[in-house]
Amino acid sequence: MPTRLNPYLSFRDNAREAMEFYTSVFGGELTVSTFGEFGMDQDPDEKDKIMHAQLESPNGLVLMGADTPNSMDYTVGTSISVSLSGDDDDELHGYWDKLIEGGEVYQPLEKAPWGDSFGMCADRFGVNWMVNIAGTSRE
Repeated sequence: MPTRLNPYLSFRDNAREAMEFYTSVFGGELTVSTFGEFGMDQDPDEKDKIMHAQLESPNGLVLMGADTPNSMDYTVGTSISVSLSGDDDDELHGYWDKLIEGGEVYQPLEKAPWGDSFGMCADRFGVNWMVNIAGTSRE
């Protein structure tokens, strides 16, 4: 198996909801493990929180995430974005349309100076996304 680099998203109490949302965006199979299932819950109220979730889409995308325990600091970050890129215009526009529902568009998905279509947004969970579609321009 080759080495892979996968985005890993942290949440506070809504990892299950977020990962189910991403499953509705990208399709695929979502596996979820709770802190309680592995005896890792330090607080009984956290037994049902997500220790690890992994989404694997049919086209090979992998996205991971988890809830941050209450004993750990959690700040919604703005310094990290998840980037989606490729040349399948319909597929990437479909992801974009789903990601912006309830979120915020920072840069509309449109022709960029380098000739591709590019957009930036935050989804409804505050996760930043960049979408780049090679050589396309829907206007």
